[in-house]
Amino acid sequence: MSLVQSVDNVALLPAYLAAGTAVLVLLVDLLLARAGATVAVAAAGAVATAAGSALAGAGETRRTFCVGADCSWVADDRAALVAVVFALLTLGVLAISWPLLRSGPTPVGEYCFLLACSMTGGVVLGAAGDLITLIVALETLTLPLYVLVGLRRGSVASAEAAVTFFVVSVVATTLTLLGAALLYAVTGGVHLGRLGALFGERPELLDLPLTTAAVALVVLGLAFKVAAVPFHAWAPATYDGAPLPVAAYLSTASKLGGVVALLAVVQRALPATVTGPVLALLAVLTMTVGNLVALRQRRTVRLLAWSSVAQAGYILAPLGALALAAGRTGEARAAAYAAAVAYAVFFVLLELAAFAAVVALRPAGADGGTLDDLRGAARRHPWVGAAFALALVGLAGLPPGLAGLFAKVTVVRSLLDGGAGWLALVVAVNAVIGLAYYLRLAATLWAAPADGAAAPARPAGAVAAALAVATALAVLVGFAPQLVLDLAAR
Repeated sequence: MSLVQSVDNVALLPAYLAAGTAVLVLLVDLLLARAGATVAVAAAGAVATAAGSALAGAGETRRTFCVGADCSWVADDRAALVAVVFALLTLGVLAISWPLLRSGPTPVGEYCFLLACSMTGGVVLGAAGDLITLIVALETLTLPLYVLVGLRRGSVASAEAAVTFFVVSVVATTLTLLGAALLYAVTGGVHLGRLGALFGERPELLDLPLTTAAVALVVLGLAFKVAAVPFHAWAPATYDGAPLPVAAYLSTASKLGGVVALLAVVQRALPATVTGPVLALLAVLTMTVGNLVALRQRRTVRLLAWSSVAQAGYILAPLGALALAAGRTGEARAAAYAAAVAYAVFFVLLELAAFAAVVALRPAGADGGTLDDLRGAARRHPWVGAAFALALVGLAGLPPGLAGLFAKVTVVRSLLDGGAGWLALVVAVNAVIGLAYYLRLAATLWAAPADGAAAPARPAGAVAAALAVATALAVLVGFAPQLVLDLAAR
């Protein structure tokens, strides 16, 4: 076996662009010290990263950092899709952050630098071919968020949210690393493809208690990142305490990162006979608890946070079909993985649109407020209200929110194809429960405002543009969902 590692710079182009964006943002902030220039450079870097990711993913799969047949970097269609989504999410969050950055107290250079660093982790995560690269990329995505969550200076809630997020993330990372170390002790490998092959060739390894402990630790550690029940308690407080644009990034990019990491190890490395039952249980608990607790929320961001927990359950649900023999056939597995990726993409678009609408309807630098603070907002800003309602209806899975509707149909179809009809029924029941709070919030937007309520300020142009683009993309993928499914299935 050759020990010489090949390096394909085209495959690494997205990572170069994302990391270069972070460095360039620091230089521009140091030399020019102008908020507009710094944000413009960060936005241009996000656009360049998306374009470079699409270029690197075009054509055949590219591999680099290889030793023999095992590669640490695999640039395929799915990696390109993940990188493009992360870059576009970063661009959208930068746009809705403009009122916060323009108001003064938030350091623009540090804010944009941390976002670019987090984007770099997301780009690398999609192409990770071994456990070490996967975990380092996930932490690169997450570490900058500890600081971003605590950027609301003078806010006790923001400081508490940052500490909570930090402590929980450290515990989750420790569990994942311990699981990876135990997997290496059992198999002698860390590459995802090699781990999957070894478990297939030597089924006796699955009977070892050490293997069961290793798989459980890896899955549970990544479940923290996804905010799956019972590892979800950090999410509502963290989202509510963070600045609104950071909460939007946490709810979309951070969750997408956890989903991508979990899919990578489940699809390519870990045995489905062990992970399937665990993921089925996590999916049922996550969607049920998230929906039931969301019914009681009166604060806007906490409602969206618990909604995000429930949505994580829908994303995990197709993987629960792996618990059954019918769900472990080649066709059923491919459908389950594609459904999970597609649902995650649909979700982040709708969730970003929902948070952009909240930012548009709230004063610059303010938190999400209560549901009563949004009462009658659509009467004053009908276009923003319509976009917000469309995002909520899409998250609920109702028309005309076709992206959300097709996402849930895709999940249910994959479960039925995998023989998990009982889990499809649980998804359907939870979707009905979710209608209550989504439609309640949508109705609040058109309700008569309270006497003496202050009229919401006109949304900033950047926020309105981000909301318009996110809504347009959600509508577009709603009319062409098969495009996302085809990319996710490759």
